[in-house]
Amino acid sequence: MAASTEPAPVDGPRQGDPLAAELRISLARLMRRLRGEGGMGMTQAAVLRRLEAEGPQSTGELAKAEKVRPQSMSQTLAELESLHLILRQQDGRDLRRTIINITDAGVAALGRERALREGWLAMALAEHLTDDERELLERAAVLLARLSEL
Repeated sequence: MAASTEPAPVDGPRQGDPLAAELRISLARLMRRLRGEGGMGMTQAAVLRRLEAEGPQSTGELAKAEKVRPQSMSQTLAELESLHLILRQQDGRDLRRTIINITDAGVAALGRERALREGWLAMALAEHLTDDERELLERAAVLLARLSEL
């Protein structure tokens, strides 16, 4: 008898949770809109942000932090390297390991990317939300950040 390839049903509050469904749909729409505002891919921008904030890291560390497969991260890094936004260097402590660092061009590109995406979002928040709604969203942003780290 062949094993079933269908996923097991999910029990408990996760199945059919209207809040989860609404968040998934709304966040997906917002991310698509933000992607359209920037000039580089979201993963590329996330990698540059992480390297700028946390310093040099290996491909595996970046893949784990961004929750993508190492092969996908390798492709992203190859794209960033071809644009001279990152630099690969041998780890001084472990010569078998390659460390990725952001270049000055990468820092500049990240600044432009932030200005495009955050500029649109800041304008949308200011023009379409009330003060109370912006305050509520500010509190929700902390919770969304926590969820993104799970």
